[in-house]
Amino acid sequence: MKICVLVKEVPDAAVTKRIDPSTGRLDRGGEKNLNPYDTHAIEAAMQLKEGGEVQVDEIIAVTMGPGSAVRALHKAVSLGADRSVHLSDDALAGSDVAATGYALAQTLKRESPDLVLLGQQSDDGECYTIGAVVADHLQMPSLTQVIKMDVSDGGLRCERQAEYGYDTVQVELPAVISVGDAINEPRYPSLKAIMGAKKKPLDALGTGDVEIDASRVGTDGSQVECGNFKAPPAKSAGLIIEDEDTNETVEKIVAWLDERKLI
Repeated sequence: MKICVLVKEVPDAAVTKRIDPSTGRLDRGGEKNLNPYDTHAIEAAMQLKEGGEVQVDEIIAVTMGPGSAVRALHKAVSLGADRSVHLSDDALAGSDVAATGYALAQTLKRESPDLVLLGQQSDDGECYTIGAVVADHLQMPSLTQVIKMDVSDGGLRCERQAEYGYDTVQVELPAVISVGDAINEPRYPSLKAIMGAKKKPLDALGTGDVEIDASRVGTDGSQVECGNFKAPPAKSAGLIIEDEDTNETVEKIVAWLDERKLI
């Protein structure tokens, strides 16, 4: 079995998110990391490989992004992937979800995986839908919010979270599966794995290498148009009342509420 894991480089969680008014897209400056939700997908692939119920010959981390995204691939490899694929091209800049899904699917066709795994969402866009888009282009069955996977009858028996409880679904391979963050606890990479990540094979590809129609990607190939973004108005600082004297504090709170006709 060959498993491809889709990963993404996202802004660090500690970085304040803002929209670049000149492009209408998320400002991706500053510190960036591997999307934390994708670490659960890598761990799920590793557990299938180590479980021994099915022979996993290779785990490949696949991403689409600028040159800096190679660091996310190095992290993915340090977590267990055998090699990585980096789709990067100026023509891809500004792609919406549909265009991104198409580009990733074209890249995956080159690998012919038996299973495609990815996290339930990205930490920046949080659209939840990229797995379904990829699956549609690959003509593979798709499952989302999967929190348990077991090898069964030549396929996978999956348990997924639903609004009304849980679904148990038997899925035949090849398939595209988005895993929820409740599926496992990702491992920490060893120092040896971190040091050796840059030595693992990495294929750098452009749109021409995977037969991507340039008219279907990038800003011009996307159907989503960004509107006029602006930062919300700054809020005035709140009033802090120290509880040094309980009676006085109560009087201040009551006066504050009364002034605003809240009581």
